[in-house]
Amino acid sequence: MVPAPHRAPEVKSAVYRGNDAGAAYAEFMYQFEAFKADNDRRLAEIERRGSADVVTVDKVDRLEQVMTEQKRQMDELVLKQARPRLSGDAPALRSAAGLEHKAAFEAYMRGGQETNLRRLEEKALSVGSGTDGGYTVPTEVETFIMRRLGQISPIRAIAGNRQVSSPTFQKAYSATGPAGGWVAETTAVNTATASPPLQQLVFPTMELYAMPSATQALLDDSVVDIETWLAGEIDTLFAEQEGAAFVNGDGTNKPKGFLAYTTVSDDSWSWGNLGYVATGAAGAFPASNQSDVLLNLVYTLKAGYRQNATWVMNRKVQSAIRQLKDSQGHYLWQPPVLAGGQASLMNFPLVEAEDMPAIAANSLSIAFGDFQRGYLVVDRIGLRLLRDPYSAKPFVLFYTTKRVGGGMQDFSAIKLLKFAAS
Repeated sequence: MVPAPHRAPEVKSAVYRGNDAGAAYAEFMYQFEAFKADNDRRLAEIERRGSADVVTVDKVDRLEQVMTEQKRQMDELVLKQARPRLSGDAPALRSAAGLEHKAAFEAYMRGGQETNLRRLEEKALSVGSGTDGGYTVPTEVETFIMRRLGQISPIRAIAGNRQVSSPTFQKAYSATGPAGGWVAETTAVNTATASPPLQQLVFPTMELYAMPSATQALLDDSVVDIETWLAGEIDTLFAEQEGAAFVNGDGTNKPKGFLAYTTVSDDSWSWGNLGYVATGAAGAFPASNQSDVLLNLVYTLKAGYRQNATWVMNRKVQSAIRQLKDSQGHYLWQPPVLAGGQASLMNFPLVEAEDMPAIAANSLSIAFGDFQRGYLVVDRIGLRLLRDPYSAKPFVLFYTTKRVGGGMQDFSAIKLLKFAAS
């Protein structure tokens, strides 16, 4: 009896829309298995007759779209379920000063009563109203927002981070690295001449703002946790704004993104520039041995940086990468091992940053490197809020600001893939 041929799972055009991250992950893995089966069929048809059947290509394309949307939905569910409770700490664990500040801040948020808040900030040797006005939000709210930014801001999640109390962070560096070597116990070391000269990197912090609005009815409702409401309104907006700046920011009134630095072919790389590897084809992967350019990019990075390296690209580029295989026929892209985990490419974690450019002629659409050592995010401690009940009556506006900076701190740690002939 002839066994029945293997049939791939049918394509489901609808994306899972439930609220269970585990179920969304199971559906995503089902779609991935269907994608592999149909893509294998497409590659076999190309090898056998030089082109793939239109129906097969269409199925693969539809599965790509479904998987991309399914992954986005799954990530949103995981983030929603992982959101910590702002008021989860027992009051007994808070300091008396913290409780007093919290009560004064809530009175200001709900009714504009600022006398107690001004007195507390003056007592703490803080200025009650800054150059743009406003008051410092409670530490709990700031901690909550910063924790959320670490979860939903892709570059912040993998970059280095420093907190400062001044407008600018300065860091000394040596482009050639510190001097070193072997010496005998009694050998004199002339550090003045042996060590290379030190230079300085400067990271100014820029003001990022969000301005959520609320009705007075909401503010008067004692059941509403006003601090949780505020944090939920601004955390995603802050993450989107700073995420775009960390990738493409020009450094004027915003952080300088890593793609804003001068890029050169890695063969002529020098400190102060980012090195790139060209695909050999304008706006595309090469016609053959497509995975080789990714392998070249990996080994362009020094071994010390590869240990903690991460891929960075947007969803559409990741979609194109899913079809690539190595010389043994294994897919280079692998799904996360659990809901909320990271996909991997060539055994290195992959981070989706929607502000990375799409594949086009001369685009720098893929970054690979140790972002912890390569890119630095600088946060100035303290979020400030100014209540404005006048500009948008009957709504109350809350002008909320934080100061953040960013820039490259090690130009050896990140490499780029350029979709160009050279």
